[in-house]
Amino acid sequence: MRRGLGIAVLTAIALAVTACGSSGSSGSKTTGGSGSGGGGGSSSASVSGAKTLQASALDNPPKGTITYCTGKDTTGDAAYTVAQFNAKYGAQGYHANLVQFPASADQQRAQFIQRQQAKSSSCDVFSSDVIWTAEFSSQHWLYDLTPYVSANASKFIAAPLDTVHYGGKYWGIPQTSDAAFIYYKTGEAVPSTWQQVYSAAKNSGGIVYQGAPYEGLTCNFLELAFAAGGQVLSADGKKSAINSPQNLAALQLMVSGIKGGSAPQAVTTYMEPESDQAFDTGKYGYLRNWTYAYAVHNTTGALKGKIHAAPLPTFAGAGKASILGGHNSVISVYSQDPGLALKFADFFASPAMQKAAILKFSLAAIIPSVYKDPDVLKAVPYAPQLLQALDQAKARPVSPVYPQISQAIYTNVNNALAGRESPQAALKAADSQINSALSTF
Repeated sequence: MRRGLGIAVLTAIALAVTACGSSGSSGSKTTGGSGSGGGGGSSSASVSGAKTLQASALDNPPKGTITYCTGKDTTGDAAYTVAQFNAKYGAQGYHANLVQFPASADQQRAQFIQRQQAKSSSCDVFSSDVIWTAEFSSQHWLYDLTPYVSANASKFIAAPLDTVHYGGKYWGIPQTSDAAFIYYKTGEAVPSTWQQVYSAAKNSGGIVYQGAPYEGLTCNFLELAFAAGGQVLSADGKKSAINSPQNLAALQLMVSGIKGGSAPQAVTTYMEPESDQAFDTGKYGYLRNWTYAYAVHNTTGALKGKIHAAPLPTFAGAGKASILGGHNSVISVYSQDPGLALKFADFFASPAMQKAAILKFSLAAIIPSVYKDPDVLKAVPYAPQLLQALDQAKARPVSPVYPQISQAIYTNVNNALAGRESPQAALKAADSQINSALSTF
């Protein structure tokens, strides 16, 4: 997501739809990008014949200009990073240009794929959604950056770093991250379990979240499902594991929440903008949403100064989990200046740029040291909770056919929430559709 603490509410809301679309020193114990998280998959995957870029390539690359491609830079964070890079290295003959793709994550992915299929060098560095690593690396479109990551792994939060891991290799450098919170109004209880969330919500106007049939619902469902102990894929990524008792318990809780009045029926049509607008009316006691929502609701509108953030709770009798969002810097194998591209990606992940990202643009940093910075703690009071949320985050299923997997999840979960089919039937249908998708590779 790309948004700022001081930007207009509508701008922040418009950007929210890209949040989910779309081994560090922090003490994280949950992983997913390598197949060990709740999503499953990729533990036995391998990618052979990839081009490898050595970590030393960034030290003294040939003078030149690289192009950084990213989604629409509505808040200016990409332009800021490019400008800072050029200011620091321009005198040495190193420059970066910015190319903006559309705001839609689907269109960003499509434009990058078109360039890679044409073997174009027009994008040296691409801001890749965390869910695209398996797909892009399987197509041999990305440099293997394992040497760089091996030398720098200790500075990153584990969960974001895991999103660039696939097939035993690292295919990018974490750039920004994101995780969801339960937001609540002053005076409301802070539930410790999802069951308590729904119980408390029933007595405080309800909870709103992203329940429309799109990627956001996949994230919302998997937060409960993974916490309940569920998985989406088998460990080897070859079979669906969606139709399980744990996943059924999670879906039944969500369905019962709507039927019992803990969440409005209209939530089945809500994406981020609609859930924000509903919560801002003051009618609802709770909101599940991404990092940006704190700034949106706590700095403007009717709820200004009355909102608090809490990490996602546990599922009673099981564990806790949040779903990781964010973007990574990946380097195209068709880049004519891979060393300079690596220098730019490394600069993006530097402490100075990560501090600027969270202070200026409300982007979750991918290095834990930023969250202890006095300036950050003063300006972003929820910084400790954000780091905790990232620590417990898990990746979505790691698979080259992830788009089809997600569609099977959000379509059938939405059908269950809307009452068009039972939770049992929804998971059975999703199971069949996921297995069909997996059979294509």
